[in-house]
Amino acid sequence: MKFNKSKLPSRHVSVGVKSAPHRSMYYAMGLKNTDIEKPFVGVVTTWNEAAPCNITLSRQAQSAKKGVKSAGGTPREFTTITVTDGIAMGHAGMKSSLISREIIADSVELTMRGHCYDALIGLAGCDKSLPGLMMVMLRLNVPSVFIYGGSILPGSYKGKDVTIVDVFEGVGKQSTGKMSKEDLLELERVACPSGGSCGGQFTANTMASISEAIGLALPGSASPPAEDDRREKIVYDSGVACANLLKMNIRPKEILSFEAFENSITMLNSIGGSTNGILHLLALANEVGIDLTYDDFERIRKKTPHLADMKPGGNYVMNSLDKIGGIPFILKKLLAKGLLNENCMTVTGKTIKENLVSMNIPEPEQDIVRPIENPLHSVGTAVILKGSLAPDGAVIKTAGVEMTKFTGKARVFDREELAFDAVSKGEIDEGDVVVIRYEGPKGGPGMREMLATTAALVGQGLGKKVAMVTDGRFSGGTRGFMVGHVAPEAYVGGPIALVKDGDEITINIETNVVDLHLSKEELETRKGQWSQPKPNYTSGALAKYATLVGSAANGAITSPKL
Repeated sequence: MKFNKSKLPSRHVSVGVKSAPHRSMYYAMGLKNTDIEKPFVGVVTTWNEAAPCNITLSRQAQSAKKGVKSAGGTPREFTTITVTDGIAMGHAGMKSSLISREIIADSVELTMRGHCYDALIGLAGCDKSLPGLMMVMLRLNVPSVFIYGGSILPGSYKGKDVTIVDVFEGVGKQSTGKMSKEDLLELERVACPSGGSCGGQFTANTMASISEAIGLALPGSASPPAEDDRREKIVYDSGVACANLLKMNIRPKEILSFEAFENSITMLNSIGGSTNGILHLLALANEVGIDLTYDDFERIRKKTPHLADMKPGGNYVMNSLDKIGGIPFILKKLLAKGLLNENCMTVTGKTIKENLVSMNIPEPEQDIVRPIENPLHSVGTAVILKGSLAPDGAVIKTAGVEMTKFTGKARVFDREELAFDAVSKGEIDEGDVVVIRYEGPKGGPGMREMLATTAALVGQGLGKKVAMVTDGRFSGGTRGFMVGHVAPEAYVGGPIALVKDGDEITINIETNVVDLHLSKEELETRKGQWSQPKPNYTSGALAKYATLVGSAANGAITSPKL
């Protein structure tokens, strides 16, 4: 099918006498006039050799490009950065992780605008690259399809499926003598057996699941492993779908309605997904000008059952879910019970209901996804808390958490390394509330994840005996009574900056409360004695981010208006 390029962005570099110099550069890359006459489709990947999450993406991009060509478009491949959490975790490198989300979105925006591409396909692997690519799709509002690169296969250790989180927890076990150094070395060698993103329901798989529920990815595209042969067809079909969206002139802002965001929150809670999903959905909503708030997350959570028994709180990995039908298997259950907004448009050009009705998914005997009538929990697991310690809100994931209330004495640390050292030395006691502050969006900067510290606590057997509160974040692999995203953050003078060792803190997930047991008078006295610390960085990307980023309660987005 021929496209009329007169209204497409690529007309500026391909149509008319004025475009002769531009066309000349395309001829230099082997394109023919017939290629230049077609729409230009950007195919961006986060391929690199930094981690297994991204290693398969360049190969997958070739199949996506074939799909674009077959449907009448001309693909133009390019790459952008990633920061891989599994390697950045536990040291200062983790400050770069969330910031990479913004740089991914910004860099793709510049490439797309600079070269006047008409549509966008994005292939992502590691955690922040998924929301980063989705954000820019909404920002540019050109026909777009998101593709997840797929998860890693589970490792096998002593007859059990294991993931990278087991290795992080193994560090804690080894520190207390519960695991030998030799066993830990054996575990590290087998935990990550292939290319692909971390296998549990951590942040990458959470956002991949959301990509289907929100309509930006083809149905069934989230769960097949990265090394699976089906991936080639998935990415080829995604290339075709993107070109078809151009023909139909369906754009992301028509897909990501408020109702589509409600569907994504339903998915987040039904799979026991990462708390990072909250942060990223708020950022996505900002890109389309939708007023999504913590109240919406709580409203949807309270009517969404937790169905999928997924690691880290449960027993299974994404590969297990894939074998019984993947994300569509869950979506069909939710649809049948009226828990989805069924008329939301998707990248197929059809509604989510039309997509699901057309899919024949058998109902196997399995215990990975519970019946809605007999869920793991009657309500969702991505809980919003508020209280005197977090007036603007905080989050906790309750999947795998048995407690509903915890009251303990604060052990305060002004950065993660200090807390990790204390854990490693056995200085955290049962009943403590570990407070890690000045790790928020501005204060870190970059709102570090605390998996190294939380996993060490779990590995030491303290996962059910202590709590943690931070203005930083948690990995999707974190489990336990761990509260993150505390807002306002310490760096801007939030109450978490005023906590002292020995202060009593209560966390109650039944009443959605996180409270610091101090009088208003005492808080005001301490606030008068508090002064903002000097920034950790005064130049470069981290310093720029710190000046532009807002509250975690609003998605930790960057804006020149702040």
